[in-house]
Formats: sequence, C-alpha cells, structure tokens
Amino acid sequence: MKRHSSHSASTATRVAKQPPLSVAAFRTPMGWVAAAASPQGLLRLSLPIPSGGQALSAVGAAGIPARRRGADQLAPLARQVRTFLSGKPVTFTVPLDLGESPPFFRAVWQACATIPRGETRTYGWLAAKAGNPRAVRAAGQAMARNPIPLIIPCHRVIGRNGKLTGFGGGIPMKAALLAMERGTT
Repeated sequence: MKRHSSHSASTATRVAKQPPLSVAAFRTPMGWVAAAASPQGLLRLSLPIPSGGQALSAVGAAGIPARRRGADQLAPLARQVRTFLSGKPVTFTVPLDLGESPPFFRAVWQACATIPRGETRTYGWLAAKAGNPRAVRAAGQAMARNPIPLIIPCHRVIGRNGKLTGFGGGIPMKAALLAMERGTT
C-alpha cells in the first residue's frame, strides 16, 4: 500500500509541475478542429469532426479548465488550418512538440512532412526516408500514432499497391483531403 500511495503522490506532483496547455477548438470548412500546445509547440491536432466538444476530446483536452485554454495563442494555427481546409496552399509555421516520441517515429513524421501537397508516397518510401527501409510496418505505426495530422500529412501516405489505406479519419476523409489538395473536389 505504501508503495502505491507514494506513486500517487509522485504522479500528482508531476501533473502539478506540468506547464499549462494552450487548447482551442475552432470551426473550419470541413468541421471542427482542436489543438493542444505546450510552451514548446503543438502537441496534438484533431482532424475535422462534427463538434467542438468532440474535437477537444480527440486531443485529450475535454476536461481542461477554461482558465487553462489559450485560444489566443493558437489563433495563427487556426487561421492556417482554416486556409488549408478551404483548399488553399499553406505553409504551417507553428513549432511542433514531438520530444517524447520515439526517434524512429519522429524521423517518419519528418519524412511525411516533406510529401508535396496533392502527392502521395508509400509506407515503404517513409521507412526508407526515415533510415530503415525494412521498417515498413513501424512506419505504418508511426502514421497511426501521428498526433498532428494535416501538418504531418499522413493522408498523403498510401499502400504499396496505390490504394488508400489506414487513416484515423477514415478512408472517405483521406480521399476528400487528397481531392481537395489536388483541386478535384
């Protein structure tokens, strides 16, 4: 029992020392998107979904008190995401906070971020660009755990057969994002 209570105290201390998060949900042309950021950069970004509450839940911020929300700090990101989801090219300028992620995942995400708008690459391409051409499944896991879709454009990653596969927002959302980027919507 004693061990358990010291673990709980340790967890409580760690939570109390965490820097405040900035959190915002905002409406876009494709639905609501939410973002959560640390002082170092963007931690999470949701894909467009029907409500602000669902978007906040998607970034793990539904229970964050209003006093810790920082919509003003995330306003530039909101403008960039709205522009992107309206079909216009955007260069995202927000810093990312991926520090706690495994190094291979970070390498895969960095490779994914280089895929040009409207183009696609395979999971094998990502694995090779991340430094391990045999780690195709691990590259797929990195995409499945991508905390910042749209900015790390996992919708641009396809199966080796050229088919749209695996996407947290569903295949119809993946197809819609690619069509929007290609100007075919």
